[in-house]
Amino acid sequence: MNYGFLRFLFGRLIFVTGLLFLLPLVVALIYRESEVWIFVVAAVACMTVGGLIQIKKPGTREFYAREGFVATSLSWIIMSVIGAIPFVVSGDCPDFIDALFEIVSGLTTTGGSILTSVEGMSKSVQFWRCFSHWIGGMGVLVFILAILPMAEGYGMHLMRAESPGPTASKLVPKLASTAKILYLIYMFFSVMETMLLIITGMPVYDAFTVTFSTVGTGGFAVTDQGMGGYNAASQTVVTVFMILCSINFNFFYFIVAGQGLAAIKMEEVRGYLIMVFGSAALVTIDLLHAGTISGGIEAFRHALFNVASITSTTGFATKDFNMWPEFSRALLMVLCLIGACAGSTGGGFKVSRVLILLKTAKSEIVHVTHRRSVLRIHLDGKSVEEKTVRSTAAYLILYAAIFLISILIVSLNGFDLETTVTGVAATLNNVGPGLSMVGPTGNYSAFSHLSKLVFIFDMLAGRLEILPMLILFRPGTWKRTS
Repeated sequence: MNYGFLRFLFGRLIFVTGLLFLLPLVVALIYRESEVWIFVVAAVACMTVGGLIQIKKPGTREFYAREGFVATSLSWIIMSVIGAIPFVVSGDCPDFIDALFEIVSGLTTTGGSILTSVEGMSKSVQFWRCFSHWIGGMGVLVFILAILPMAEGYGMHLMRAESPGPTASKLVPKLASTAKILYLIYMFFSVMETMLLIITGMPVYDAFTVTFSTVGTGGFAVTDQGMGGYNAASQTVVTVFMILCSINFNFFYFIVAGQGLAAIKMEEVRGYLIMVFGSAALVTIDLLHAGTISGGIEAFRHALFNVASITSTTGFATKDFNMWPEFSRALLMVLCLIGACAGSTGGGFKVSRVLILLKTAKSEIVHVTHRRSVLRIHLDGKSVEEKTVRSTAAYLILYAAIFLISILIVSLNGFDLETTVTGVAATLNNVGPGLSMVGPTGNYSAFSHLSKLVFIFDMLAGRLEILPMLILFRPGTWKRTS
């Protein structure tokens, strides 16, 4: 293990966290809040400590995948611990475990909360809470790579460990340029959504915070009504951007770069859009049949919003879908498990993995009847490497193991099975709301500290694609690099 490199990276991370505290500091100054001192001290302390740690450069430049996984998981843990401090000091979450749950939920873009009300919070702490979605949406380390580029060998291991999906690739030869391209797309969506929300009549402060939660596919709101308190035009804008930000960002790069054919060939994007609009149509029919919502257009609008919210793993809601017919509720939970596209800000198992598993199953069925056949799995017109198929199968096994173990531990609370299972599903897939006690109008406050720690681990494991978190528990990981 290259401890010198880890020290240097963590110093850079802490310094950047200090810079990020400056935004809620500005909000505190604008609204003349007493919390201004919290962010002043936090920003100065982080930049000072982070700067001092970076003075000494790493002694050796040997850097492997092991360091990449460890650096990624520990970076998210460190930033979560630091990010929880404003919640504790401000008194909004005086219990540190609760504060840690809240900021991890923010950074991992989960959107589940232990707060029973958010309207009593200061504007600056509310802003930091929602801004954490924007920070974590594209990735903490991808952000650092975009503004403070490292050597190529360092960066690719970090990006591979943090990027959602079965594979991570560079859009252009230089990794720093790839990170910048991703953030330019991300920022373009952020600016466009903010402007459109303001045009639809949403207050400026709300427009910024809702945008952070939408493009980061997180789901935190600044009102207790969530998205249900805004007009239909604002909800429609959010629907569009939830779908856009849950699509693989490579798709948008191909379009901007004039590679329309490559964009069209992306099976994952086509499959995802079919899943979203097909599911919305089914939910609409179910709602109209049950008489839950009257009027086809109104039913489809709410169906599409909530389907997009669940598939993108944003977690917003315009209606309490916990009260919808059983078929709609079941379908939403299935969508929760599948999630968004790889290479997006969304969570879940990922559509690309589902496609690979389905193609693998089809290939095995064909092989049973044609023993001599040699079949290759193709995605986007390209052959899928054997190691990608193998890693997808391994991911499914680890995913199922964590899911089941988490259910067993959380069940010690004694809550109903629907609450327990959907609570684990919602945190492991970074969705936020589940059903029953953790539905759109519920929260996670009633769970024990043990369960909250399990949820925290699940949120981090889900966002980091499991392996970076599990590798921390492997003894051989910590052997020093000679």
